[in-house]
Amino acid sequence: MTDLVPIGEFSLMTQLSVKTLRHYHDVGLLEPTSVDASSGYRFYDTDLVPTAQLIRRLRGLDMPVTDVRSVLAAPNDLERDALIGNHLARMEGALQQTRAAVSDLRVMLGPSAGAIEVEYRAVPETATIAITGQVAVGDVLPWWQEAARELRALARQTGVQVTGFLGGLYDPALYTDEVGQVTVFLPVAEPLDAGRVKALVLPASDLAVTVHRGSYAGIDRTYGALGAYVASRHEGRPGPIRENYLLTPDDTTDDSELRTEISWPVNASAEQAN
Repeated sequence: MTDLVPIGEFSLMTQLSVKTLRHYHDVGLLEPTSVDASSGYRFYDTDLVPTAQLIRRLRGLDMPVTDVRSVLAAPNDLERDALIGNHLARMEGALQQTRAAVSDLRVMLGPSAGAIEVEYRAVPETATIAITGQVAVGDVLPWWQEAARELRALARQTGVQVTGFLGGLYDPALYTDEVGQVTVFLPVAEPLDAGRVKALVLPASDLAVTVHRGSYAGIDRTYGALGAYVASRHEGRPGPIRENYLLTPDDTTDDSELRTEISWPVNASAEQAN
């Protein structure tokens, strides 16, 4: 025999508001056991209390309603735990990004780091294997991570000789229009095509180069300093920004040890002038 309680009492048992319970009914997440045909009043079996409490905890962890529904519908504990684990992993990643952003903000509000060091380079034509795509600015980091892993894996599998650091080319439209072309490349002795990986020869280029030290969360400050440096000397020219990844998260777990070269395209005369 089931024990039915009205929505108000069920709300008290589960610490879910009446408004929330009605919403969960409307979206099919937690349906009442019965609804009075004349009054529309909802009644719940007390056996639903554990389910409601699980929903409350998952929503408290910002799990989307669609994912909560998948957890409740999981055919076994293994699949249920995998769904919850995936969400927790996403939360941990977001937490790391938040911590990095907070740390960078503290640095920004602290004493000025002073003038940056800039080196001018005439970079020769470079043979690479590369992955190119149109990427939204908010998706750059995960897209970059996947492309970098794919390039490095291909180099290991084929035994091709790597001749330089992993790098990236970033179309200015990525920042001006929030969507732009991004290329992740790996210099190699003998380029090859494999799936979305393509042989790509980077043209020779004149660049103003500085090194960003630390987390990617603060890389915009180094961009700003280098861009202002080049602009003050009227040396800039159109073209993608180039990055070289001297130390990446694959090389160290300490964000303070990350090292990224940022290269701004400049006129060929800039190197002689400096």
